[in-house]
Amino acid sequence: MTNTATPLILAIDLGTSGPKVALATAQGQIIAAEIGQTEVILLPGGGAEQDPDAWWRAITDCVKRLLANTAVSPSQITAVCCTSQWSGTVPVDRDGNHLHNAIIWMDARGAPDVHKITGGLLKMEGYGLDKIWRWVRLTGGIPTQSGKDSIAHILYLKRTQPELYQNTYKFLEPKDYLNLRLTGQFAAAYDSITLHWVTDNRDIHNVAYDAKLLQMAGLEREKLPDLRQAVDILGPIKPEVAAEWGLSPETQVVMGTPDLQSAAIGSGAVRDYEAHLYIGTSSWLTCHVPYKKTDLFHNMASLPSAIPGRYFIVNEQETAGACLNFLKNNILYPDDELAREDIRPDIYEVFDRMAASVPAGSEKVIFTPWLYGERTPVDDHLTRAAFYNLSLQHTRSHMIRAVLEGVAYNSRWLLAYVEKFVKRPFDHINFIGGGAKSDVWSQILADVLNRPIRQMVDPIQANARGAAILGAVGMGYTTFEAVAEQAQVAHIYKPNPANQAVYDELYGAFLEIYKKNKGIYGRLNK
Repeated sequence: MTNTATPLILAIDLGTSGPKVALATAQGQIIAAEIGQTEVILLPGGGAEQDPDAWWRAITDCVKRLLANTAVSPSQITAVCCTSQWSGTVPVDRDGNHLHNAIIWMDARGAPDVHKITGGLLKMEGYGLDKIWRWVRLTGGIPTQSGKDSIAHILYLKRTQPELYQNTYKFLEPKDYLNLRLTGQFAAAYDSITLHWVTDNRDIHNVAYDAKLLQMAGLEREKLPDLRQAVDILGPIKPEVAAEWGLSPETQVVMGTPDLQSAAIGSGAVRDYEAHLYIGTSSWLTCHVPYKKTDLFHNMASLPSAIPGRYFIVNEQETAGACLNFLKNNILYPDDELAREDIRPDIYEVFDRMAASVPAGSEKVIFTPWLYGERTPVDDHLTRAAFYNLSLQHTRSHMIRAVLEGVAYNSRWLLAYVEKFVKRPFDHINFIGGGAKSDVWSQILADVLNRPIRQMVDPIQANARGAAILGAVGMGYTTFEAVAEQAQVAHIYKPNPANQAVYDELYGAFLEIYKKNKGIYGRLNK
């Protein structure tokens, strides 16, 4: 039982597949957690949506189960802090009711709208030169041509459902929508608002909306929430929510942050130039930096961090762990009762054993993990996934290992540009997310990236841990420097020199596959 004098944070991590809700100490130690599920609604034309009420029901169910199964007094839980999937949009009315499903980060239907506002007569990488100059100078980036940024979602709704657009009081990121449900307050943080691309981020201590950027984007300031820091206390939880969840009405809600930023904190890599790799549904490789900088050619930039006064490098690769899930559900075990997770909850452990039985390089089978296009280091929503070089001698085990290696090749592709961005190689990389539960994947990454991989303790809880730490900092219980000192490493995987030659060869082929097939995918999927 937890000491009754110890304050606890209720951390809510709303991922694409569903929420994780955890009770944590001020140091980020997870005491207990519950996981829920939510459905992704895929629509023609690149649409991807979720039901905000389904989010709330799943979170509420997790909270109730969590508190029912732990010997914790409601008075111990002094704060709630949320993190969530980023680059999503929930239109709400003045009463806080959502007017449409949430359009999430996978949705590309706003691509034509982004092309319209960012184009010009003289172009570079598809952007008008005059537009690039102002956007990059003020924000550090520019709306991505894939149409998957928050601004693209809003413009898509404005074009296709003008009445809904007019009736919307505020457009909110998923995390900020949860805070609205918790407190009744319409607000966004400096970091969560970034992918609307309408804030001046040059003064990291005073991020603010820019009138000219709003005009260029075709958005009205009044339809966007007021801004705060991620560590600010938004206010007390609503009495009716406190009663339903079994919390004290004096519980405070800390602003919180999107998933990339919470993962950076939860990974323990909070000092400048300390890297972490996340593999969940999607993946990213990032670190904090002390400066604002942009790499427009590879679709990444240093943007406001959840840590006050800091930037971090924003990038994302669309499908990583989702590729393994796709392999299970769509290729290896479609409609197979033996693969159901309630019957075979250890299926991914089986996959690990199967992958470990195959030599490094999967006997030259290569998988490209672009099931939903790609964002970085190329912004290409038309490219697609495939297995290459299959023969009659290859088995399911080869395919499983090839998927793990294909995600690693993609991470290596990104690593090259992240290290170029920071002008130094990383000494090591902290590994978090569901993928970091795999010892085999950890070793593959060490070999492919040629960097020591530090598998963090409770890697799947990194986002919730980051949210809890952020809440604890907001409440004055801890500091970010203490977080760096307290980060716990489960195991360090070092590169195996014996595998370097085969992985160098296959990585080169991986890059060549993209270059030679880009045009074909573009024609097939336009």
